[in-house]
Amino acid sequence: MGLYNQLLTWTIRYWGAISLVLLLVITALSLLPLPELPKVPGSDKTHHFVAYGLLILPAALRLPQYFLWVALGFGVWSGAIELLQPYVNRYGEWLDLICNIGGLICGFLLARLLIIIKENSS
Repeated sequence: MGLYNQLLTWTIRYWGAISLVLLLVITALSLLPLPELPKVPGSDKTHHFVAYGLLILPAALRLPQYFLWVALGFGVWSGAIELLQPYVNRYGEWLDLICNIGGLICGFLLARLLIIIKENSS
């Protein structure tokens, strides 16, 4: 469990920088104008779910006092991206937004589970 605890500790310590990088990557990948969407394995909805689950994970592990605002901000940002996508030759879909919110919720729950595992292994 040494590497697991180190990785968790590192993620909690640098949660802000990790979250910012993830947010920038998600934003760029979501708004980058493309002539057509690339063929990638898996469902588009799964990609949304996983991306936003990973986005919330560092903040949910750290759980700052203003976590609710961070989570709400990620959700609103997700909605803004869906609204902007039609203007950059992409498709904004409400189902994508639902998958994003689902990812945020499950990412939060996963973080809580990881913390419980860490506490029980100490």
